[in-house]
Amino acid sequence: MRRLWRWIGWIVVIAGALLYPMLISIYVTLPLFIGFAGYLFLLGLQGRGTRYLVVPGLYLINLEINLSLPLFLTLAAVLLTELFVYPRLHFFKRCSLCVAMMSVLAIDLIYLGLIVLYDFIFASGSIEINSLLLYSLAMDLLAVVML
Repeated sequence: MRRLWRWIGWIVVIAGALLYPMLISIYVTLPLFIGFAGYLFLLGLQGRGTRYLVVPGLYLINLEINLSLPLFLTLAAVLLTELFVYPRLHFFKRCSLCVAMMSVLAIDLIYLGLIVLYDFIFASGSIEINSLLLYSLAMDLLAVVML
């Protein structure tokens, strides 16, 4: 019976990762959770397990596809954070909440910088910088605090 509940839990989590980006494309006021999913992916890269790689990876790729954003730019932001920002946070290793919040902030800011750079290079308009992105950043930080 316990194994059945575990499978049901996995189905619900994967369905949520696949369906939530579709809801975001309909209801634009829902937060994107790019930083939160990126932080979970970062934890998977640190060796916490494949579930931290698969579910956030599905979510981020599905988010980019549903919102017509440049493909794999969120994963690039996570990898750049892993390479350049996360090792610098060694000073805060005792405060795991501080590391999580700074990682989410770094992922969101690097992603925003990459999307602006992408728009500049290709002369496109992928995303409009407005107060909804600040709301999404606040919800990312709140989600990582609740984690």
